[in-house]
Amino acid sequence: MRESTGKRNIDWLTIFLYIIMVLVGWLNIYAAVYQPDAPTSIFSLSLNSGKQLMWIGGALIIAFSIMLIDFKFFSTFAYPIFGVTLIALIGVLVIGHSAGGNTSWFKLGFIRIQPSEFAKYALALALAKYIDNPTVRIDKWTGGLLQAFAIIGMPTVLVLLQKDTGSAMVFSAFFLMLYREGMPQYIMLIGLWFVFLFVTALVTDSLVAGLFLLTLGILAIIFVIYTKKNKSLIFMICVFGGISFLFTEGIDYILYDIMRPHQRKRIEVLVNPNIDPLGVGYQVTQSKIAIGSGGLVGKGFLEGTQTKFNFVPEQSTDFIFCTIGEEHGWIGSMVTIGLFTALIIRLIILAERQKSRFARVYGYSAASIFFIHFMINMGMTIGIFPVIGIPLPFFSYGGSSLWAFTLLLFTFIKLDSHRSQMLSRA
Repeated sequence: MRESTGKRNIDWLTIFLYIIMVLVGWLNIYAAVYQPDAPTSIFSLSLNSGKQLMWIGGALIIAFSIMLIDFKFFSTFAYPIFGVTLIALIGVLVIGHSAGGNTSWFKLGFIRIQPSEFAKYALALALAKYIDNPTVRIDKWTGGLLQAFAIIGMPTVLVLLQKDTGSAMVFSAFFLMLYREGMPQYIMLIGLWFVFLFVTALVTDSLVAGLFLLTLGILAIIFVIYTKKNKSLIFMICVFGGISFLFTEGIDYILYDIMRPHQRKRIEVLVNPNIDPLGVGYQVTQSKIAIGSGGLVGKGFLEGTQTKFNFVPEQSTDFIFCTIGEEHGWIGSMVTIGLFTALIIRLIILAERQKSRFARVYGYSAASIFFIHFMINMGMTIGIFPVIGIPLPFFSYGGSSLWAFTLLLFTFIKLDSHRSQMLSRA
């Protein structure tokens, strides 16, 4: 009886969006690797499109299996799944395969598995399980927020040790979920402030940025003295201003002593696209040319010249969006953006109607992960975000990412289908 109720409540709209995105992604992977002088079938295992079809078959098996599992499984085994994932992240540091400067994969023959992709799913489960505890309060540092930060920090540090900065940045998505669950607003504002300082220091001289901060701090202190004469507030402004100043002055140290050379150059190219047009800036330049050349309606399926002459490296993976822009133009790009927007909005709607805190937190985590991936990947291809190598969900070639995103999405579809049976502990 319970299982039949779950089947009736399955959100077919979300599943429809998933199927459309996977199929469109598969066709564009084929377009990205197709060569007219040596045409090969889309099903050929010699092409990424043929291999992706295998991953799609595996993803469908995963999706079907999730829908058969008891919905209580995900809450019951959230911590064990998280623990196994942490062990995998540690293991890849020891016996993992290196590629592109990152040690992020287990290699089994021609198959490569990237644990960091599955870590997002495991972390979403673990945070949902932790926050589902009625004694946890995300609006208090000692009530649960600090512990939530620690849970997020564990996989983040391990992924950073793999030198995979892009995947590590995706874990910032969970702060959006924490904000929804009551994290104080000032924490988000502080984070945005330091992002602003980082960008300001990049586009101006660090001394200029420091003088700007000093002037801003003096004005703030004068305002406080004039209005309230609150000594503790003045002290807090001075401390925060000092930290901000040190951070701004330390940007050069971060760039030249912490970041690797290629990471630093990618950020420099973001600020000045012409600094290295034939080196680090080449990929983004060619991507923008490809997207711009598509015009309104594009050049047509399999007719992209940038693609056919291999101007854009990694076009079937991280830069798959430029294939869409070139061959399907502005209209195709807007349709793709519309699909992602529809999926994310739908997940938020589903999350808001959950009766259990576990399902709601998990749903917001899933929506946040898809949003961050979508935003950063699109931003990379049009040159408004540094190239950090993260896939476009359901579109980019890769088995690990497709399977992980399928797990992430269908687990929430399963939880949502049993929302009437999940008791709230919030």
